[in-house]
Parts: sequence; C-alpha cells; structure tokens
Amino acid sequence: MKWNEMAKMVRGRGAKALGASLAVGLGMTACSRDYTVAYVYVTAATQTTSGSINAYAVDYQSGALTPLADSPIPSGGNDPVSLVASPNAKNVYVINQAAPSSNVVEFSIGSDGKLYPENTYAVVQNPGGTVVGSFPTAIAIDPTGKFLYITFTYQNGYSATSPGPGGIAIYPINSDGSLGTPLETTTANGSVPYVPVGHNPAGIVVSPKGGFVYVIDQEKTSSGTPYGVLLAFTMASNGALTPVAGPVNNGFQVGTTPGGIAEDPTGTYLYITDETTNQLYGFSVALGGAPATLPQGASPVATGDFPIGVTVDPRGEYVYVANFGSSTVSAFAINQGSGILSSVAGSAGSSVGTSPTCVAIEPALGIYLYTSNNVGNTVSGEQLKPQTGALTQVQGSPFPTAALPTCAVAVPNGAHATQIVDSPQS
Repeated sequence: MKWNEMAKMVRGRGAKALGASLAVGLGMTACSRDYTVAYVYVTAATQTTSGSINAYAVDYQSGALTPLADSPIPSGGNDPVSLVASPNAKNVYVINQAAPSSNVVEFSIGSDGKLYPENTYAVVQNPGGTVVGSFPTAIAIDPTGKFLYITFTYQNGYSATSPGPGGIAIYPINSDGSLGTPLETTTANGSVPYVPVGHNPAGIVVSPKGGFVYVIDQEKTSSGTPYGVLLAFTMASNGALTPVAGPVNNGFQVGTTPGGIAEDPTGTYLYITDETTNQLYGFSVALGGAPATLPQGASPVATGDFPIGVTVDPRGEYVYVANFGSSTVSAFAINQGSGILSSVAGSAGSSVGTSPTCVAIEPALGIYLYTSNNVGNTVSGEQLKPQTGALTQVQGSPFPTAALPTCAVAVPNGAHATQIVDSPQS
C-alpha cells in the first residue's frame, strides 16, 4: 500500500490534531456530517442454507460500527469462510466453502458502501466447465488487482471421506472486476487449471510489492503426526506461479499446524501462526523469494490459545494475532532491521468477543482493528496507538453480526485517502 502525502502533514501530531486535520482533508465538516471513513465486511455461516455478509460503516472519530441499511446480505453460497477486497476498493470477493456451492462470488462496492452481487464462479473448473476442485480455504489478491488466488482442499476425485491433495486456482481479473478463465499449469498428468499443492492448504498471501506468493499447508506424516509446510512461489507477469524449491515437500518447515499467514508491507517479513503449539513464527524473505527462519530464540514467539488470524498493520510496525481459544488479540512490535518480534506492553491478550477468527485493520486511518468472533456472533473493534501498538476497546464494541462470523475485511470509503497516519516514532 502506498503512503499518502497527507501523512507528512500529520506526522508527529497527537490524536486530536490527527482528527482535526483528517476532517478538513476529507471534507468531514460539521455541515456535511460525513464521518464514514471506511467500511467493514464480515462473512458469517448463519447455520442456514446460505451464508451472509454483514456490512458496516466505520466512524472516523471513534471507530464504532454502524450496520448498513441492507445488512446482512446473502453470500451467494454455503459457509463463507473468507473474503478479500480489490486494491481499488471497488470489489469484494467471497469464497463459500461447503457443498454444493464451493464457489467464489464477485461483489461490487457501491458509493454507499453496500455490496451488490455480480458473478458467481465454481472453485475450480476447467475450460470445458467440469468442476475439478472444491472446498476453498483462503483467498488473496495481487497488489495491482489483476489476479485472484484461491487455495482449495480437494483436487478432482478427492473429498473429506477420501482425502487428497489440493491446489491454487489463479483467476485473471478483468477491468470491470469480473474473473477470467483460471490459468492452466502443466503437470506430469497434463494441463490442469490450478497449481497443485499438498494436503490441507490453510492460508495464502501475495507479497504487497508483488513477485511472490506464499501458501501454508497442514500436513501429516504416515503415522499421523502433524507438521506444517510453507510453500513459496515466484509470480510471473501473467499471474502464473513457479515453485521455489525447499527441503520439505518442496517447501519449508513451519511448526505443526499453521493457521494464518501475513506479510509486512515491504515484503520483507512473513509471520505464520501455529494453532497447535500456540506460537507465531517469523521468516525473512531472501532474494528470489525463499523464506529464511528468523534467528534461533527470536522465532517462534508465544501467542494466546489457538491462534488463527494474523495481520500486519499498514505501517509495518506491528503484528496482531487473533487467538480463537483465549478470545484475545496478541500484539507484537516488529524490529524493522531484523523482523524480530517483541510483545507490546499489555499484549498478553487484549480481550475481544468469543473465539476471534480473522483480524483486519481499516486502511484509511490505519488505527482501527476489527475481529470476527465466531462463537460470540459479534465483531470487536479496537483502536491501536501508532506510537506503541497498544489496543483499547472501541466505543460500543463488540457489535452484533449474523450467526457464526468467519472473517473480516475493511476498505476505505470511496475517494477517501488511505494511510493518513501519525508516524509511530512521534
């Protein structure tokens, strides 16, 4: 993400000055009452035949969430598990996991923040229309907004009762936000419209500067012992992926059960949660995209119970982890020179709603953080202090959602500038 020039104007000022400068810069006057700085979208399983998406307006002064008039709306399939927004904030893409849908649905974002369904695509099918992949797990988009990457669990012929390898579907994104035909990959068995991976791919991230894609796999030995694999790929100009060779299943060992993955805005450091050991692993990204584990003793670091979601703040200063088991968010400061993490004061766990899954930070101010709380049927809001990374609860939090929220994403409100933030060194 790009730093906005207005950041220079507010750098070094306190929160009150930031708010005043922002109100002028974004036209938020007492007359206009335009206090919506961003929108938050939260998927929910809802325990019905169709999932849903909750949509909220973010108040720029407090970070409080107000549901949009038509919220929630249908997700276009069963059991939506994740979503991603386009870099230009014009589209949101949602993956619905359960049969019979197992699809990705394209939504356009209206000027009022509302979502409008546009197209639905199977995950994944060949050019002839035959479905050759199912049970999507994670979704990511490249920084130019030209390619959509979706991990799925089962290649054709495999299922929950007959487990097997999964893959990565690569969709070109057209100028209107619609998806093109998935790219094909040549394998020993011929061409397929996906990149083959191992069992249980759980997360995917595209480097913020492009060029690389990383996937986490949850594998098991023949005796049933779990182990994690981090797969690295170089990304061509047409979106195609080429594996970066590694020593473990053509990848790199990472814990036992990796659950979430995030990369800092510079594309220098990767952070991966381990659901079983309650730890967060750190990697530096070497030339060519190969990940290198941070020095012994610096990685992994302890989190709360059953960490799932993880994100890096827009400044690249802090890492936040959603701990499903302990209903908290852990906060860590990033050493910019080494990637080594240190706990933010009081970050043993900022309490949020019950069983958080995803953690998202709105990109307009970069100071409001939200978690989708799966068991609590809520979304929690926290305000982060740029100077320290500490979190304080947003007024009115947590906010109600449809049943069983699964993930969250935030986009700036229309033409509002992104990353108008105080310098953390101020």
